[in-house]
Amino acid sequence: MTNVAVKICGLTAPDHVRAAADAGARYVGFVFFSKSPRHLAIDAAASLAQLVPAGVAKVALTVNATDEELDRVVASVPLDMLQLHGKETPQRVSEVRDRFGLPVMKAIGIAEAEDLSAIDLYSEVADQLLIDAKPPRTSELPGGNGLAFDWRLLAGRKYWQKPWMLAGGLTPDNVAEAIRMTGAKQVDVSSGVESAPGVKDTIKISEFVSAAH
Repeated sequence: MTNVAVKICGLTAPDHVRAAADAGARYVGFVFFSKSPRHLAIDAAASLAQLVPAGVAKVALTVNATDEELDRVVASVPLDMLQLHGKETPQRVSEVRDRFGLPVMKAIGIAEAEDLSAIDLYSEVADQLLIDAKPPRTSELPGGNGLAFDWRLLAGRKYWQKPWMLAGGLTPDNVAEAIRMTGAKQVDVSSGVESAPGVKDTIKISEFVSAAH
């Protein structure tokens, strides 16, 4: 077993929260983005957050959210981290971090080598980075599309200043290989442990965490 930390994102039901915690996930993610099949109302997320045991970080995924939108989420849901998954600039990341006093994880979409330069840029302002597959131009979702990028782009890159998490197209079947190729110490999954869009599968959650470990 390794010390790879797993984040199960897009949880929407109590049994899925419990399954993630029981399997050994270190992070759980709640999505606040109306176009996503995993979108939660604030009161629903607050209820689910109460089920998360100590030691498991609660992360709010938002997309280009305004201060007012973030205010409502942070005021009602007990959170440990904010995940910015839109086109937020480095300046916006700094503003959110300063305003809310929570660690911020910035998602960065990767499709080719030239996209890697954003990692250095955002590592100066974010507490963590989420290295994800760049969404298709036609997709309304910035993540959770079940797409992987070429993991060889990350091979041997150990110089980033901040902790980072690998995402994009990970499943119980490929996560061990992804970790081996990239050296990732943290991995994130959403659609890869679902039986249908937005519907988590408790068995797949357990299998994913086991495979990552």
